Amino acid sequence: VQLVESGGGLVQAGGSLRLSCAASPSTRDFSGMGWYRQAPGKERDFVASINVGGTTAYTDVVKGRFTISRDNAKNTVFLQMNRLKPEDTAVYYCYANSYSGTSWGQGTQVTVSS
Repeated sequence: VQLVESGGGLVQAGGSLRLSCAASPSTRDFSGMGWYRQAPGKERDFVASINVGGTTAYTDVVKGRFTISRDNAKNTVFLQMNRLKPEDTAVYYCYANSYSGTSWGQGTQVTVSS
């Protein structure tokens, strides 16, 4: 299992970014995928998830601003982040759950300036 994130960067408050997580083998092999984030000096926290049926879940602080989606044809999961806030600054990690356990990507940095 390999997960490769991309799309992080520096953005001003109120701006948008779209994170991508390219999975191999196919995303169809994973029962659930999603994103966590870790800010400096803090624990890694859940952000959003999507299961094989397309059901999504979000942590309260991103509801209405972030949208998770998956494109099985491209073996990719996306996190569209709108109306970003400085408190969204963190390293964002993609994860995938399969029969063999949970796999993690290497992380991508998102920095939101005020």
